[in-house]
Amino acid sequence: MTDLATKPSHPPTRRPGRRSYGTALTHTVLLVGGVVMVMPLLYQLMMSLSSNAEVQSVPPSLWPERLQWHNYADVFSTINFGHQLYISILITVIRVIAQVLLASLSGYAFARMRFRGNGVLLAIVLSVMMIPPQIYLISQYQLIHQLGWLNTVMGIVTPGLATAFGTFLMRQFFLGLPDELEEAARLDGANPFQIFSRIMMPLARNGMFALGIMTTMWSWNELLWPLVITTDDTVRPLSVGIANLQGQYESEYPLMMAASLMAIAPILILFIVFQKRVIAGVARTGIK
Repeated sequence: MTDLATKPSHPPTRRPGRRSYGTALTHTVLLVGGVVMVMPLLYQLMMSLSSNAEVQSVPPSLWPERLQWHNYADVFSTINFGHQLYISILITVIRVIAQVLLASLSGYAFARMRFRGNGVLLAIVLSVMMIPPQIYLISQYQLIHQLGWLNTVMGIVTPGLATAFGTFLMRQFFLGLPDELEEAARLDGANPFQIFSRIMMPLARNGMFALGIMTTMWSWNELLWPLVITTDDTVRPLSVGIANLQGQYESEYPLMMAASLMAIAPILILFIVFQKRVIAGVARTGIK
């Protein structure tokens, strides 16, 4: 009785000073990390408003003497920015729709359906993720050449319609959904396609958003493949157009920086609008 009476009824609380110190340290680390992440973008903005001589000066000037706003207008007279922006949007939209649809179907099959060879097929699919894409670049080029799709949007789009990463991501997401939903739908007489399209796909929308955003960023920034199979500027995306601003003897770095900022603006806006869904989708797949 004596021991019970002497024991404290509540666990000891942390000292307010220690908690505020930890919070301040966390905020400081986050602030430093944020500044480090934003610094390249701010430096790029400064370069886009400088003259070419200021950009190439040694040591480089951190702030231009006079802001060169006309660099942004000069981009449109130097490259066909509007048309190449349209090509980039077209390629990205086709790839996102195909990726989300095909990866959802294959991911659902690997996660929820039991068939012979499931594990072997999944291992083969995942092994593709370990192969650098440069290894099968020549074979892809030969295939597209035999199909007659060189210098076409179809030739650029085709290799990115389905990826092993998309299948893996959606499989992980479908694994996290409860089995009871499928069993209840099956008892109600739903067939596998109805279960997939009416029950599982709506529940997997966060994972589909995450895959869509990742595919958008990858397709938007892709440079090597369009550069290899195209020589006609009318079918080249914006990434190739910006790369062509780098000349053999002299490069217009301010125009390159201005065009790059205008090119990343749509992706940045898209990510800001859907960032909650993207983070939720990636976090959900990372749990399982």
